[in-house]
Amino acid sequence: MFPLFKENIRIAFESIKSQLLRTILTVMIIAIGITALVGILSAVSALENTISSDFASMGANTFNLQRYEFTTQTRGGGQREKVNPIITYREVKNFKETYSYPLTQTSISFTGTSNAEVKYENEKTDPEVSIVGVNENYLSNSGLVLEEGREFTYFDIQNNNNVAVLGADFADGLFKNTSPIDKTISVRGVKFQVIGILESKGSTFGNNQDLRVLIPVEKARSMFTQPNINYNISVRVGDKEMMEGAQSEAIITFRNIRGLNPVEENNFGLERSDDLLNRIFSITSYLNIAAWIISIITIFGSSIALMNIMLVSVTERTREIGIRKALGAKKGTIATQFFMETLIIGQIGGILGILLGILIGYGVSSAADFNFVTPWKAILWATGITILVAVLAGSYPANKAAKQDPIDSLHYE
Repeated sequence: MFPLFKENIRIAFESIKSQLLRTILTVMIIAIGITALVGILSAVSALENTISSDFASMGANTFNLQRYEFTTQTRGGGQREKVNPIITYREVKNFKETYSYPLTQTSISFTGTSNAEVKYENEKTDPEVSIVGVNENYLSNSGLVLEEGREFTYFDIQNNNNVAVLGADFADGLFKNTSPIDKTISVRGVKFQVIGILESKGSTFGNNQDLRVLIPVEKARSMFTQPNINYNISVRVGDKEMMEGAQSEAIITFRNIRGLNPVEENNFGLERSDDLLNRIFSITSYLNIAAWIISIITIFGSSIALMNIMLVSVTERTREIGIRKALGAKKGTIATQFFMETLIIGQIGGILGILLGILIGYGVSSAADFNFVTPWKAILWATGITILVAVLAGSYPANKAAKQDPIDSLHYE
């Protein structure tokens, strides 16, 4: 059995070599369809992986009070239908003091600047560091993990201590592989003692999350006094079953702070981190559909091309088929030879398409700073599709070859 199988493969390769140009064109058509499928699915998977890693850190048990809802509608020209007031420091402080719901903790924060320069002794960074004012709950609510050192304490925030937690890039950059803990840095002339280094978070859409300095919110307010600073409120709920109740209480509390009467709409937004994640994934699902539509159209065309080349091959090798049958070859043997040839062409196209698709996905991921992951699901789908294409495209030509009459075939010129 195995020698016959080996012989069929040898004959298939010899036939492929004899019609090399047509085979290459057919392989390229198949490869284009598989490349489109694997390439787009690879890029989408990398995008989803990046978004998941960024938002998963916030946790499914976290929600944010913010200036606008994520789904706020826009008018033509990009103008919002309604302009909500910014969330001020008085409001976030009032919320933190008055909001009370079991098993919750509230963090407040704001970004003072995104182009600060940080100094350590005679070294300094480029002016591209973000300075974020935070309270003692910010790290845990944001899902940030320390690589070294300690978090902010309640007393650090209340006493307005000059302490800072740094992003991961500072350890290898500004401090040149020495421990930054207890070292003193300078930001806008204000000195801070480093108490912690965060684990690396990477970069998202060009925003380097490892190049930031977290300092107590009151200290940040004294350093960054620009008007109309918008503050962020994040609430973490210890028990997911209590999420709805915690959100309702937060809305009521913030409405009271803003003095809204019962008939007025909310002039602020509330978003759960996992809701935002689901919305983004619903958008990426359209990209997946587009990948399938493009690849199916192309693969359908490659199936026709592959069937055509095999039908031509059967016609050209009619006399060869007659000789083999005259020598005792059975119908199943003839059919297997042609079917094996179709399968080999299909798999060569599939393998080439998978490799090109992975390279394209990796290139897009690298250019966009996405976290690339090997698209095993797309690879499995592509392999299955190429086998299906070979089966559909090869069955009819193989069956036609097997049914050839040996006497007519021997007389064929």
